Amino acid sequence: MGKPNQPKDIKPKAEGEEGGAKAKVQIDENVKVIIINLLTTVLICTLFLSVSYILMSNLLDSKLAHRMPAGDEATADTSGEDTSSEEMQHGFILDLGDFILNLSDVSPRKYLKVNVALEVSTRPEDTEAAPKAEGGHGGHGGESAPAVSPLETEMAQFKPAIRDAIITTLSSKTAAELSTTAGKELAKEQISEAVNGIFAGERDVLRVSFGQFIIQ
Repeated sequence: MGKPNQPKDIKPKAEGEEGGAKAKVQIDENVKVIIINLLTTVLICTLFLSVSYILMSNLLDSKLAHRMPAGDEATADTSGEDTSSEEMQHGFILDLGDFILNLSDVSPRKYLKVNVALEVSTRPEDTEAAPKAEGGHGGHGGESAPAVSPLETEMAQFKPAIRDAIITTLSSKTAAELSTTAGKELAKEQISEAVNGIFAGERDVLRVSFGQFIIQ
């Protein structure tokens, strides 16, 4: 009597299940290793960045603390330079008197009354004392006439052209334009440019000032 044949696929099936279990265990171990390595790397990076931040902050604070006194001295020196520069820019005040003129408004008609003065640059020779004019008759004692400096004589020659330039500039404006601070500053710049053109490089207008300023 022959022996019954055993199923041929029983042993391969057991080996397949065992191999799958081993592969699964191996994958789980690999995942754990990857996770551990990742967490370790993140922890190290975080620790490194924290230490670097603390060191850089301390270094920056130390540099700022050392530089603050030098910065104060530089500010003081700069302010001193600005002050001396402003003092050097003071010039001769040319008072052009009052102007009464029509503005460009048509309806209703507007008028402007303004006092204008210019501050004009000077040269070293302008500070030389002018010779005093002798007064009296026949050599007898008398009051001497006030001295007139060469700069005042020069400015007197320019005055008619300067007044004409100012009238031309201001009369081209409307009351609305001259009622604002920006409009007044623009008019001053335009007057300065026009007068500098009259001086043709011999003098410079440092500032334009408006005294009485009435629009009616």
